[in-house]
Amino acid sequence: MASIGTFDSLNPYIEKGTAASGIHLIYDSLMTQSHDEPFSMYPLIAESVSLAEDNSSITFFINKNARFHDGHAITAEDVRYTFNLLINKGSPFYSTYYGGVKTVEIINPLTVRFIFKSTSNQELPLIVSQLSILPKHFWEKKENNFEAANMTIPLGNGAYQISSTEAGKQITYKRVENYWAKDLPVKKGHHNIDIRRYDYYRDTNIAIEALKAGEYDIRLENVAKNWATAYEEVSDKSWQLKKETIKTISPKGMQGFAFNTRKPFFSNEITRRALIYAMDFEWLNRNLFYNGYSRSTSYFSNSDMEATGLPSKEELVLLTPFKKLLPQKLFTQAYTLPVYDGSGNIRNQLNSALILLRQAGWQLKNGILKDANQQPFEFELLLMSPDMERASLHFKKNLEKIGIKVDIRTVDVSQYVQRITALDFDMITTLVSQSSSPGNEQLEYWGSEFASVPGSKNLMGVQSAVVDNLIEHIIKAPSRKQLTTAVKALDRTLLWGNYIIPHWYLPGLRVVYSDKLKHPDHDPLYDFLFETWWVDSTNNKPLYPTVTVSSVDSKKYNIIAIIILFGVLCIAYIWRTRVWRKK
Repeated sequence: MASIGTFDSLNPYIEKGTAASGIHLIYDSLMTQSHDEPFSMYPLIAESVSLAEDNSSITFFINKNARFHDGHAITAEDVRYTFNLLINKGSPFYSTYYGGVKTVEIINPLTVRFIFKSTSNQELPLIVSQLSILPKHFWEKKENNFEAANMTIPLGNGAYQISSTEAGKQITYKRVENYWAKDLPVKKGHHNIDIRRYDYYRDTNIAIEALKAGEYDIRLENVAKNWATAYEEVSDKSWQLKKETIKTISPKGMQGFAFNTRKPFFSNEITRRALIYAMDFEWLNRNLFYNGYSRSTSYFSNSDMEATGLPSKEELVLLTPFKKLLPQKLFTQAYTLPVYDGSGNIRNQLNSALILLRQAGWQLKNGILKDANQQPFEFELLLMSPDMERASLHFKKNLEKIGIKVDIRTVDVSQYVQRITALDFDMITTLVSQSSSPGNEQLEYWGSEFASVPGSKNLMGVQSAVVDNLIEHIIKAPSRKQLTTAVKALDRTLLWGNYIIPHWYLPGLRVVYSDKLKHPDHDPLYDFLFETWWVDSTNNKPLYPTVTVSSVDSKKYNIIAIIILFGVLCIAYIWRTRVWRKK
């Protein structure tokens, strides 16, 4: 498989560094999720579980056969140690995600109980079950610093372990032969591939060429142009690649140009709404995306949780108490985005944007938009991939027509992460992913307490008492129906806040892969699950020649050298001919 950028850490649980792709393969959790259900957990490290009738605690009974890769048994002490380690030394995310846990008690060596602060959090037992278990005997050693972003190979307990790694370039995982859980029902049909390697590339174009050269075997393609044109060789039988769209019913989240509302020029909701008019999705979809996308109109697109039409009676119960804090249009109009004809002529819509900008205190003078202090409207759009540059340039062009100057800056992954962590940006392209069962994670996405916390996921700086209250309803929802109602109300509130300029989404996943790989006829409803794929041993076609990134690059240099040599020979021939004629 391929990753773009680099990595400098093998610890995915801390804020420092960039963790290697696939590192989750070496860890198992207390229970594991079904990908055919919204949020159901089944036994893994815990062979059974007991939930208190009043939802005040959950008790896990650990499988006596559960082992770390060094043969040490997994115990209740490891579970408690892991929880405390993540809360005290892990990413700030964990102290929020598991914030509803009061304490962890060891009942006996194979039994551990999580006691909750409240009985109203219906999701907490499920998310506690997701806890991956770390080895106490490994991380307590002085030479193993949990808080350091380094290349220390960690001890795991999952189906794979790290066999080799080269910082920033490659990491290889090898299937554990005596994997303790291989015969459990939840693992049947999983982990069928012996070696899983992740190669790192500087950018997408190099990664695509490497795939076509046979350097790796599978790629998830999220760029419409690449899907339409970059794999034309697939139709040739000599190229052993397949293209397939795998559809799921999981929420696609929200991708878009995200405003940093901490910045004074983006603090006004009217200003943010005005800039939405400069995003001509229909033109982009027709001219850049081969009509391959749908417009994102919800933070929970492609699910039954997206807000549509007017608020339902059930939503109004949650929203009406905050009527003075919400736009009145939220109660009388459906939230909509501007729709264009795809011609690129959006003069009328840009005039609408200028009307809103004047309402927000901006004035267009000599082609430059200025505030009351005569400061021009200028901001930076920060990107970490060239893939977004073409769409961003078209957006920039439209903004320039109404006097707004945009500086598009593309940086490498490490610099991008540093700036995002420090909240040092004006506007970025981001994707807020969502699960089929939203819960505690919404606190860090939108909670006011995280609006100014460096490294938090509340990138847009949302601070809203309404949003905070709705998140609480989501966390405490006693039924799927009430959860859906609360999520719809949250979605509606976020949309009317205009915190993002919505982009687009694809209902399924576009996969390009070697025909040596096979997958089940029926894919999971809610996710792409590569763990169920396998290598077809009956396919005797030769694989692509094994090459490295350097050899792919060297081919380009060889071609350049040949061209230069040919040019030199031509010049020599011409010079010699002229000399001969003079004689």
